[in-house]
Amino acid sequence: MKIKLHFLSIFCALTSFANVNIYSQTWEIIQPVNTCTKRSENTLAAVGDKLVLFGGRNVKATEVYDINTKTWTKVADAPLEIHHLQAVTYHNEVYVMGALTGQYPHETPIPNIYIFNIEKGEWRKGPEIPTDRLRGSAGCVVYKNKIYLVCGIQDGHWDGHVAWLDEYNPQNNTWRKLADAPHVRDHVSVAVIKDKLYLAGGRRSTAKINKVLELTEPAVDVYDFKQNSWKILPENLNLPTQRAGNSAVALGNKLLIIGGESPAQVPAHSDVEAFDVDKQTWGKFPSLNQGRHGTGAVVVKGKVYTIAGSGNRGGGPDLDVIEVLK
Repeated sequence: MKIKLHFLSIFCALTSFANVNIYSQTWEIIQPVNTCTKRSENTLAAVGDKLVLFGGRNVKATEVYDINTKTWTKVADAPLEIHHLQAVTYHNEVYVMGALTGQYPHETPIPNIYIFNIEKGEWRKGPEIPTDRLRGSAGCVVYKNKIYLVCGIQDGHWDGHVAWLDEYNPQNNTWRKLADAPHVRDHVSVAVIKDKLYLAGGRRSTAKINKVLELTEPAVDVYDFKQNSWKILPENLNLPTQRAGNSAVALGNKLLIIGGESPAQVPAHSDVEAFDVDKQTWGKFPSLNQGRHGTGAVVVKGKVYTIAGSGNRGGGPDLDVIEVLK
């Protein structure tokens, strides 16, 4: 009886991390009717059953993918070069803030919010961002009709990474400074689950000392909106595979960290790891078919989509591959 219990405890311990064995998800490469523009350092947003792909190095077209018809439509050029951002959807429009423009390594933060209206297929220039909170390569998320911008870097890939957390109210165009995150980081993507903002992955890009990729941040920071406070998860709950330029999405009670880049390997990461907020455990999900960094991921009707990005660390090759986790 003791032997049986021993083997049962080992099985439970293994499946608490390798929860991929419990589920039947796989990443499927979609073959669309037509293709989109290859790009990286871009972003992805969802509006209903449509995915909005835009941004990347140089000025790229804004393209909309219809999930039902599997077709791409070019709707408008971006109003300027936009890259290194996490776009969000608010009231059926796509909001851009915390983004960079310009060339490596001294890319500059974009000083205004930009808004894309999918029905009109048009961009408009929105309000200015407070000059003392300008940065790019930041995480961005919507929570209860307000937009939250966290961390980022002030001077491209050179220096000036910050731990700032800001609350923006689009209804009255007001900004509010909140408590800094415990760790500074850039090249980061964030998600909200059960009234908490989860911050995992990212790095401190510092080209001025020739350490652009090396200073990855392993710790996971969590902001509790109800308590208005941060906490750091215990060290044993650090992100299992350190990387930056990853995507983060909320899938039910799990935080998925998708792809990314690191000094550990030349190809972009295909790793997908999930943090279960209820069980407080990390688990491994199916890997991407194509490793990528510098793009976004979204959840539509329980399915996770990711498109484009860079196939290797640093720049290139730019991708146009669509993958969906069912």
